[in-house]
Amino acid sequence: MTSQRILIIGATSAVAQGIAQRFAQEGARIFCLARNPEKTEAVATSLGSAFAGSFCYDFTQTDLASEAITKATAALGSIDIALIAHGELLDQIESEHDYAVAYQTFAINQLSVIALLIPLAEQMEQQGCGKIGVITSVAGERGRPRNYTYGAAKGSLNIYLQGLRSTLWGSGVEIYTFKMGPVDTPMTIDHEKNFSFSTVEQVSKIIVKGFESKRYERYVPGYWRFVMFFVRNMPEWLFQQVGFLSGR
Repeated sequence: MTSQRILIIGATSAVAQGIAQRFAQEGARIFCLARNPEKTEAVATSLGSAFAGSFCYDFTQTDLASEAITKATAALGSIDIALIAHGELLDQIESEHDYAVAYQTFAINQLSVIALLIPLAEQMEQQGCGKIGVITSVAGERGRPRNYTYGAAKGSLNIYLQGLRSTLWGSGVEIYTFKMGPVDTPMTIDHEKNFSFSTVEQVSKIIVKGFESKRYERYVPGYWRFVMFFVRNMPEWLFQQVGFLSGR
């Protein structure tokens, strides 16, 4: 059996590293795109013989996205699975008063992803096969005061992925959206932890297995499907009275 050729974008994040380790255990070859060269070296060491190469750049430098995909394709031969796992939760209140912070939130969490999706989709469409997965967030399901700029970026990305999935339907290219709930990682180190937080081990297992199914939009973990159904459909008058939803 030919080993899978995997591209992981945002490879130094805790969740991405968990996913990379699982693919490596299955015998995959993995190419990493990331922002930090030093952290990428550590990932390379942890992957051992599964590591197929890397390329580092600031993802908001969108003019480099096509070059990044070209380098990954050259190193792997072709790409069977690509996972886009990067993102950043900037300060919500600052984004409400400083356009530069609001723009940066979209640049990191939406625009940089689209810049990568365009050459990725073209590459896989030429191959006639391939799977692209993007980790978004349950925050994109409804605007909440504590994170609505970030949520808007992730929510609009969900819509983009729906359109891309329909465009590529029947081409052999599959588009997966992983709507992830909060995870106990360095990105959420300043957040008070509660029952809603998952572990890296939990979510990485779900996402790797998710590529084996035909369920193209998946909540991670699955119970968020039911939680967000009620959050999305809650009447505005009620939503505004529920403090843990409408509060800061």
